[in-house]
Parts: sequence; structure tokens; C-alpha cells
Amino acid sequence: MNPELKAPSLARRMACWLYEGMLMFGVVFIAGYLFGTLSQTRNAMDNRHALQAFLFVVFGIYFVWLWAKGQTLAMKTWDIRVVDRSGQPITQARALLRYVLSWLWFLPALAAVSPFNLSGAESVVIILGWVAIWAVLSRFHPQQQFWHDALAGTRLISAPRVSRKTS
Repeated sequence: MNPELKAPSLARRMACWLYEGMLMFGVVFIAGYLFGTLSQTRNAMDNRHALQAFLFVVFGIYFVWLWAKGQTLAMKTWDIRVVDRSGQPITQARALLRYVLSWLWFLPALAAVSPFNLSGAESVVIILGWVAIWAVLSRFHPQQQFWHDALAGTRLISAPRVSRKTS
């Protein structure tokens, strides 16, 4: 295997994942404000499903656009890049497939807790437990990639910053 296509450590990828989650608060805030303003929603429970669908689309636009360019802001911070199996930049179609498959981080756990009347804390524990399991499952992939990347034909690689010479 090409050493340039080696996956970053699991700890680094998960640190990037957490940082991405923090950055998404800003995206959610702006998108939620825009949705509430345009739909004239006065109560947070009104139009809840429409807001969720809107956020799904906004997240998709955010990730597909940035992954097709190679990196999100969090990925730049952690020197990680998304490429296809051969190390080439991914297309928007492949980025869209990766986005849809990346919901495997949450959907199985959400589906498991939805039929039960669990408290918020219990749901969070189950969802975070699934996230940990999904992350650890990458250890069983031959190149240590996340399984949604393997299914999408993408991979995360280390992408050290190129230092700029100042003259």
C-alpha cells in the first residue's frame, strides 16, 4: 500500500470528528435562524420535521461542497484529507454518497432508541456508545478506514500542511 494513503490514527480522526461537531453548532445556528425567519416559526416545536429536513440538506451542502474540495475546516486543522481509493480528489457525487453513508454514525442508534420511551440521558449514552463502536470497527478494516468510507469508495489520509516560504 502506498504510504501516502495511510489513514491517520483513530485518535486524530476522532479529535477531528469532535471538532467538526463543534463547528456544526455555527452551521446549525445560522441555518436554524434562516429557517425560522423564512418560515415565520414562533415555537421550536412547530415545523420540527421541516427544520430537521432543512438541516439535513444544509449539512449535505456543507459537507459535499467541502469534501469535493478535499477538506472541511476541521480536517484542515487536523491535517486530514478525503480522497478516493486511488488517492485522487473525490467528485461531488462521491462526496454525496459519503455524506449519506456517514449517517451510519447515528442512524442505527437512533433507530434503536426510537421505539422506547427513554430519557434524554439514556438516549445519549446509547448514541455515544454506538459512535464509539462504529469508530472502533475501523480497526477491523484492512487499511484502518471507517466503514462508511470503504462503502463510499473514499478514504481519509494524512495531509501535512505545506509550509510557505516567506521572502
